[in-house]
Amino acid sequence: MWAIFLQTLPFFAIIGLGYGSGRTGFFSSEATAYLTKFVFYFALSAMLFRFSANLSLSEIFDWGFVSAYLAGTAAIYLVVTLVALLRGQPLEHAAFEAQCGVIGNVGFLGIPMLVLLLGEAAVGPIMLVLAVDLIVFGSLIVILITGSRDGRMSIGVLRSVGLGLLANPMIVAIVLGLTVSGLSLPIPAPVNELLSILGAAATPGALFAIGASLAGKTAERVAVAGWLSFSKLVLHPAAVALAALWVFEVEPYAAAVMIAAASLPVAGNVYILAQHYGVAPHRVSASILFSTVASIVTVSAVIAWVQPLLP
Repeated sequence: MWAIFLQTLPFFAIIGLGYGSGRTGFFSSEATAYLTKFVFYFALSAMLFRFSANLSLSEIFDWGFVSAYLAGTAAIYLVVTLVALLRGQPLEHAAFEAQCGVIGNVGFLGIPMLVLLLGEAAVGPIMLVLAVDLIVFGSLIVILITGSRDGRMSIGVLRSVGLGLLANPMIVAIVLGLTVSGLSLPIPAPVNELLSILGAAATPGALFAIGASLAGKTAERVAVAGWLSFSKLVLHPAAVALAALWVFEVEPYAAAVMIAAASLPVAGNVYILAQHYGVAPHRVSASILFSTVASIVTVSAVIAWVQPLLP
């Protein structure tokens, strides 16, 4: 595990640099917002497009993989929801706690770090995990919040969910990349070089942005945040491992990547949604902070644990 920890340490060190810059005021919240926007819309999208343009849908999509990840994630989603409801929390709060329990920072942390640690073959499985998180659980939280407030489901809700997915640059980049691959369209050399340069900025930019954004997070609702961090960092990868290795018998390497992706800390976009809907932003904020700090150790432990599955 020590060797794995040393490999992951530079990634978390960049997060630490971002955090220090944010806490000291050297990097303002406005600067963090613009850096995040650059990474989200340009650097990370360029990386995803370039990766997916070199893959075919048949290489990425695997029903067993999707079923295993969905089953493991849904199990923890239900457990966290049930615990929240038993504590007397309203459905809106329970829904956001469930998001914290299963939605990891796959886009900003997982893609840059896991591809470098586990190899480029990890790209396909990671993109599948990202797609399930965005399409299934990203849509589910909007449906639950809107439905609980309106008391019913409407076409307008489904339309807004669909438009939200179409506006997500990560989804768009993956779809366009797979389209280019499927049509066997050549990418001109200058365009490929542009994508390569932009994509290279994704790793340091995303990690620095994570750290800088953490500087504004609060440590309120400590007990709840601790439980949600435990759910995300321990229960989620454990449930996914059980589903992948013993129930659906996913190919070992793909299973290892899936488990590693499930071990990532709570995603920042959960906080953005919590702020947007005005639901439990403080506990979500604390969960992101706690889980990111703890993941310095837990992610290394999980990757060391799945190491025997790697080729």
